[in-house]
Amino acid sequence: MDDMDRRLLSALRDCATDQRVAAAARALSWVGEHGALWLAVGLVGAAADRERRGAWLRGTALTAGAHLASMGVKRVVRRPRPGVADGVVPLVRTAGRHSFPSSHAASAAAATVAYGALRPVGARVVPPVAAAMCVSRMVVGVHYPSDVAAGAALGALTARLGVRWIKGGAEQ
Repeated sequence: MDDMDRRLLSALRDCATDQRVAAAARALSWVGEHGALWLAVGLVGAAADRERRGAWLRGTALTAGAHLASMGVKRVVRRPRPGVADGVVPLVRTAGRHSFPSSHAASAAAATVAYGALRPVGARVVPPVAAAMCVSRMVVGVHYPSDVAAGAALGALTARLGVRWIKGGAEQ
């Protein structure tokens, strides 16, 4: 698994030789820090969709919860981020030194499930942005593929477990 993780990371990191790809990956990494993009989407949804305000706020809470859960797992697992020993020079700074699971992927996947449950447009627009954010973490060289997969699974599961709660206050 380690060998495959390193090879996939290397291949994705090589995509950053195209400056446009590198710039897009940096931007996605920046807006995804601490789940900021996804929390903002939820708050905008709550402000714009008065009928479902409570549901949007619950979805936002689940997205934040997935992010916090991933941070807790990081403190237990303590897997170091990729580095020079792996032949990877990161393109961005990170808030912490541990990589498993990816908190960006956790909040992105949670937002995909939570906001997709609220509006059809959420089910069409959020997933491609979330997927790009997940891939960006490898392109900028700060996560192994297994970090991203675990983060996405954690986020999706967290939100999926809360979908009934999200919809509880929404007209169905």
